[in-house]
Amino acid sequence: MQPVTRFAPSPTGYLHLGHAFSALDAWSRARSAGGRFLLRIEDIDRTRCRPEFDTGIIEDLTWLGLDWDGEVRRQSAHFADYQAAIEKLQALGVIYPCFCTRKDIAGAQSAPHGPDGPLYPGTCRTLPADIAVARMATGSPYALRLDTGRATALAGNLSFREESLGTVAAAPEQLGDVVLARREIPCSYHLCVTVDDALQGVTLVTRAIDLLPATHIHRLLQALLGLPTPDYAHHPLLTDEAGARLAKRAGAPTLRSIREAGGTAENTRKMAGFPR
Repeated sequence: MQPVTRFAPSPTGYLHLGHAFSALDAWSRARSAGGRFLLRIEDIDRTRCRPEFDTGIIEDLTWLGLDWDGEVRRQSAHFADYQAAIEKLQALGVIYPCFCTRKDIAGAQSAPHGPDGPLYPGTCRTLPADIAVARMATGSPYALRLDTGRATALAGNLSFREESLGTVAAAPEQLGDVVLARREIPCSYHLCVTVDDALQGVTLVTRAIDLLPATHIHRLLQALLGLPTPDYAHHPLLTDEAGARLAKRAGAPTLRSIREAGGTAENTRKMAGFPR
């Protein structure tokens, strides 16, 4: 079967070499096998995403020599798809409102740790429904969390295929009761990426190794929502000379700055590890 891959950046900054590696990896896998390569802009967080970064993504990828199939899917235009998924999960009884702040969670002595830090300790999981509804009606900030224990019991034993590991038994409990939506942002990364990959027919998800733990939650959501499960290939992170991960917040050199300094697309591809 010809693969369908995708590159799905968030327009919260300009692309850097780490992004170039991810995009080239997904693009080359699709093109070498006669498959399809899709571009998706993950712009659900309207407070951080900016039009100039969206435009910059298109310009940078085009400069690198990448092309994609079909129209660019922008998540901000598809909130109805994510709301439908939320409603289905609510009908299954695996979502609950949470009113705890990040400070509350960080200060909870009973909070275990997962791959991304302290897990939510389940404080609001047993909050009576009438109290939760009343608090939501007053405008209190809240998040909708997945009751991972209940959802796992409902879905049963699950697994997914990771290129470097073979068949992996899903263990979504390692991420705890993740957030699926917030009052101010009606959907989260975990929900959107799962729904989008299914709707776009993605058969091979290529992304950085730091997102491997999230795959366990995505596999659970696929089972609950009746969605297909793609194969996965998590690649190593690109690092600088000191071994630090290339990241926006760390000031990694952007493709735009490389281009403005006279760099060529060919050399930039080589810097990102392509051709390989």
